[in-house]
Amino acid sequence: MKIVVVTSNPNKAREVAAFFKGVCEVEHVPLECPEFRHDDVGEIAREKARFAFEHLRVPLIADDTGFSIAALGGFPGPYAAYVLDTIGIDGILRLMEGKEDRNAYFETAIALADEEGIRVFRGRIDGRIVDPRGVGGFGYDPIFEVEGRTLAELPLEEKARISHRGRALAALKAWLSGEQC
Repeated sequence: MKIVVVTSNPNKAREVAAFFKGVCEVEHVPLECPEFRHDDVGEIAREKARFAFEHLRVPLIADDTGFSIAALGGFPGPYAAYVLDTIGIDGILRLMEGKEDRNAYFETAIALADEEGIRVFRGRIDGRIVDPRGVGGFGYDPIFEVEGRTLAELPLEEKARISHRGRALAALKAWLSGEQC
């Protein structure tokens, strides 16, 4: 089985390829999907997968990720990519100035679309906001710490295994365990 990953973000495609290395072939299709709006990343991923499947007509996965910060009432939530593009990590750190509660979490929903319908697999990782550290990763990775290290400080293989996306991919992989990759 080949896994077709629909995303405009090549970093996400690389993480999926690293996760399934030696198990399944991964093909990246950089199809631009509309920006669906919903408070639930699972519903956004579902709509992306539906749109992509209607256009490509091949089994595929699409995802969406939210980044929720407790002290900011869950902001930016499913708008994490937009917030990163507009105010960046520095803007988030400015919003966090003086906040004692540094807890945050990432949640990724991966939607698998095929002829049988759409299934959603979720992964979540809890951590905290810290000053930027590390040179790896992308997005919020330098300011998101889990068990003493930021996601940007982790080797790609370790990050892929423990991250929100890695956990959602593990749920997908478990479901696909009966499939031949």
